[in-house]
Amino acid sequence: MKADNEQRMGLLYGMGAYGMWGLVPLFWPLLKPAGAVEILAHRMVWSLVVVGAALLVLRRWEWLRPLLRDPRKLGLITVAATVITVNWGVYIWAVNAGQVVEASLGYFINPLVTIAMGVLLLKERLRPAQWTAVGIGLAAVLVLTVGYGRPPWISLVLALSFAVYGLLKKKTNIGGLESRAAETAVQFLPALAYLLWLGSRGAADFGEHGAGHAALLAATGVVTAVPLICFGAAAIRVPLSTLGLLQYLAPVFQFLLGVLYFHEAMPAERWAGFSLVWLALTVLTWDALRNARRTRAEAARLAAEARAAAAAGTAPRAAASPESASVRRPEPAS
Repeated sequence: MKADNEQRMGLLYGMGAYGMWGLVPLFWPLLKPAGAVEILAHRMVWSLVVVGAALLVLRRWEWLRPLLRDPRKLGLITVAATVITVNWGVYIWAVNAGQVVEASLGYFINPLVTIAMGVLLLKERLRPAQWTAVGIGLAAVLVLTVGYGRPPWISLVLALSFAVYGLLKKKTNIGGLESRAAETAVQFLPALAYLLWLGSRGAADFGEHGAGHAALLAATGVVTAVPLICFGAAAIRVPLSTLGLLQYLAPVFQFLLGVLYFHEAMPAERWAGFSLVWLALTVLTWDALRNARRTRAEAARLAAEARAAAAAGTAPRAAASPESASVRRPEPAS
């Protein structure tokens, strides 16, 4: 029962995180004329202020001492902070440079990148439908490369960095608020040093365009911390495969904003590339749902056999079919 509640809470946290990320392209243009690097630095500084205040209110500090005594987790958190910094910076620049659609593509292909990482890093075995989805995704990247006249590097950097970040969050296994606090602590000093240097040169935009603009820059802490806290809370409660399915929410919102609100160009070759991506995701989703149904059916069958054997006073028959064996094996991340 407790596990089911944790799963439900994880789903709610995940939906909240991806929903907020889907709408965030509306926020970054409000911060102009500040540049992408200055906005990024403000994100890191004000995020620590927000999560620090939350920890003070909740009085949740017991996690800090064990973390400081665990060099492995400290190393993972440092790498996670570095990876998410790259993701943030590229995304802010892309949105303010009028590349919302290409940025959304990065989060569309993220589940496919997660699958590829599972094969390359974790030596996972894929089902035929998953291989098909990955192949279609590679074809989509080639079509989009022709359409853009260059590889869709914004999409690829965003997809790879966020896939690595999700894997690191899974391995650290720290609560959402706590992990966000630890990551922003790593980011804080370099970001603050950059803002102070920028101010010493008279090149900072903070406070130069009125109190409203300064408040918006400070609000980057809230805009950044809240969805990441939700994501961190979801990452330790639900499988990576579930996070991959939930992630479709964010790029759908971003794509619609790019086309309908920001009026970005969508020539035929880009529609073709995106259509291939959506086809790959459809295959991936269908395969995941089909496999989940088979797993539940097999688990129910084994449970029924165990109950029948217990009632008859005999040992339950071991399942020998390949399907039964596959239930006990960990499934590849999708």
